Amino acid sequence: MKTLLFTGLLSYVVLLNQTDTPILINWKRLTDVKFDRKFNKQVNMYFLYPTFGPAVTALKGKEVQIRGYMIPVDEENNIYVISAQPMAMCFFCGGAGPESIIELQMKDKKLRFKTDAVKTVSGKLLLNPDNVEHLNYILQDAHLVK
Repeated sequence: MKTLLFTGLLSYVVLLNQTDTPILINWKRLTDVKFDRKFNKQVNMYFLYPTFGPAVTALKGKEVQIRGYMIPVDEENNIYVISAQPMAMCFFCGGAGPESIIELQMKDKKLRFKTDAVKTVSGKLLLNPDNVEHLNYILQDAHLVK
């Protein structure tokens, strides 16, 4: 009985530790997505709407960690994006696709970053298939990894 109780307790502790460990991902994994150009009647514009593949869908709601280039969108309101490419080559300014950027919803709203600073961040990955006010990939409660 003691062995069974000890084994159960040990399994529980191992499970708790595993849920806190972020999944290390790279930008290639986020390319498991297809985009369809569709008209949005609310804003009277065409947008690329994603259909996430299984490799990306498996990450939905999970704590992930990724390294990339920080791009300030609105420093005053602490709005940042992390990109697979530096700003000159990113989705907004260069020829990269929307799968190459992640919206950061920072836990610490006082942090500031220089353009193209290479950082590693972690947070809960949200997949956004249809809200044009946000990016397709969002890291919620994002924080820097030292």
